[in-house]
Amino acid sequence: MPEVFVNYRTGDEESSAAMIARELIRRFGKDRIFLDSNSIKLGHRFPAELVRAVEECEALLAVIGPRWTEVRGADGRPAIESEQDWTRREIETALDRGILVIPVLVGKATRIDPAVLPDDLRELADCQYRRFDHRNADADLTALGDSLARLLPELGTVDRDARASREGAEAKSRKTPAQDPGHTRMRTHDVEQRVRGGIGNLNGDLSGTFVNEPQGPVNTGRGHQYNAPHFEGDNTGVQFTAGDNSGTVHQRFERERRRSGDER
Repeated sequence: MPEVFVNYRTGDEESSAAMIARELIRRFGKDRIFLDSNSIKLGHRFPAELVRAVEECEALLAVIGPRWTEVRGADGRPAIESEQDWTRREIETALDRGILVIPVLVGKATRIDPAVLPDDLRELADCQYRRFDHRNADADLTALGDSLARLLPELGTVDRDARASREGAEAKSRKTPAQDPGHTRMRTHDVEQRVRGGIGNLNGDLSGTFVNEPQGPVNTGRGHQYNAPHFEGDNTGVQFTAGDNSGTVHQRFERERRRSGDER
């Protein structure tokens, strides 16, 4: 039998009840959601099927709109006052059996005043409710479905939205190439920097990088700074700047190497 029974009052918010049931059927399957006109098969006895469905469900959603207590029966009195009123009987049966009853307040409906309820229905006013507004229908329906999936494990196992989310995440992970968190390599052809005032060309990989044609400061890590221009050829200089500048500064200059013919 269905896990969720959708209860509503004709003349109040039957269209909202149909919308809620349709979304829950899409998400959890037709066999798990009961809505009288959709769930009772042709030729089956209406009263007996209603009673059986309520008695065997795990949760009853009482869809309540602004006119829920105002709709009147054939005798002119509020329908809720009649012991034969099916909306009332379904809720009473669920409460008597300890079944989870969730009021769903539609639109401008406010929390029910216990004073307007029959004595055997007063407990309904104390049940924690959810809201459903047509202006926020998608979000409200999703929140209602999520709540039912958490409350009823049977629904959680067949939740199509949850399954689609898992499959999407798995497909995404398969498309993403695995990263090696412990080793990143950069080959010579990947980076080549030739900018005036920059550091020159990077070669090798990150486990053993060296610099060709240096033209500016190079940070070599924590420790002292060494400004050691080595004049050779066109007097291009090399500056080694150490880490966080917490050490001392040392400078060293070497004479320009003379050619062998100029030696004295």
